Amino acid sequence: MRAVQIAQHAADLPRATAFYTDLLGAPPVASFDPPGLVFFDLDGLRLLLDRGAPPALHYYLVDDVAATVERLRADGTTIESEPHVIFTHQDDRLGPAGAEEVHAFVRDTEGNLVGLIEHRPAG
Repeated sequence: MRAVQIAQHAADLPRATAFYTDLLGAPPVASFDPPGLVFFDLDGLRLLLDRGAPPALHYYLVDDVAATVERLRADGTTIESEPHVIFTHQDDRLGPAGAEEVHAFVRDTEGNLVGLIEHRPAG
């Protein structure tokens, strides 16, 4: 999994940390309190959680959107949209040419939308 956007703001840092630990399948590598920062670093992902700023939309690239959605659903995460193909890439600017881009949206423990993206061969 790679982060497209890496800063996530959280009002309830322990709940948000638990959500991302489950989503990423690994605990944070460091936490600092105060000021209330949690840092994940996993296979190229660098995600910083901090306490108390406004909600935002964040996107993550995953290997399999459907499998990720099912795992999160089993843990009680709110699924906002089922996996669906958005478009097929015509060139390499946004993803591999000829790849379908599959999206789904979930809600994290703070109520923020988290977008999941998978690039897969078209067809």
